[in-house]
Amino acid sequence: MSGQSITDRITAAQHSVTGSAVSKIVCKATTHEIMGPKKKHLDYLIHCTNEMNVNIPQLADSLFERTTSTSWVVVFKSLITTHHLMVYGNERFIQYLASRNTLFNLSNFLDKSGLQGYDMSTFIRRYSRYLNEKAVSYRQVAFDFTKVKRGVDGVMRTMNTEKLLKTIPIIQNQMDALLDFNVNANELTNGVINAAFMLLFKDSIRLFAAYNEGIINLLEKYFDMKKVQCKEGLDIYKKFLTRMTRISEFLKVAEQVGIDRGDIPDLSQAPSSLLDALEQHLASLEGKKVKDSTWCNGSQNSQFGSYYGF
Repeated sequence: MSGQSITDRITAAQHSVTGSAVSKIVCKATTHEIMGPKKKHLDYLIHCTNEMNVNIPQLADSLFERTTSTSWVVVFKSLITTHHLMVYGNERFIQYLASRNTLFNLSNFLDKSGLQGYDMSTFIRRYSRYLNEKAVSYRQVAFDFTKVKRGVDGVMRTMNTEKLLKTIPIIQNQMDALLDFNVNANELTNGVINAAFMLLFKDSIRLFAAYNEGIINLLEKYFDMKKVQCKEGLDIYKKFLTRMTRISEFLKVAEQVGIDRGDIPDLSQAPSSLLDALEQHLASLEGKKVKDSTWCNGSQNSQFGSYYGF
């Protein structure tokens, strides 16, 4: 179906009658047309998030209401619009979403109207889970990992050990939810799912940057940590290595669908000897016999940044 449906026009007209300009634009951004939300509608809604006289809960509720549709197109575009506002809108929008007990309850969503509906419903369920997790992450740390200050004086590089060990698993959970979108290049078959993928791609780059800087900080602190902290830190690092593989696979899909190679980071891993050294250090703290490792010298810490530069 192309263009606005009769239902879209009636719904938009109803909002015009009631005078809700925001709800009307939400409706226009989430039509049955199989394409991503139009830029002019997204730009208007971004502008609304910056206007103090605009009711953010009402804006969010208008989007939530659209996700109750039985059409995969309308629901998917509602999620994309929400994601877009989380990324580009005023921070008070994501703050409001994070304050809610529940966001999207689409774990059982299924559009049975046709084969495409069945296929896209799978990605809607996964995408909604990621947006829920993105809001939960914000609630837990009170900032968006994809917007956090980076660099040697950035948030993740200057975080103390206790906070770091609590924060990195939150990033891991959000990254897992993103990677669970799990789409192949040949499944990016229409403008709707393509728009979602582009937002996920941009989030993945920024989220991994924060994740990466947290790991660099962790490694720099590791040999000065207490035994319990080392054990926790080693587990976090091992999980990071497994996610590196999944992130690389996700970025390959981005390359296959034509995203500029210059926009896709080259992920380089530290040698396996680093993992060995971390394990040896923990073993020594636990009183086990260990072999000598040059990595255990604190002067080696400066190499972590070069291995995990991003």
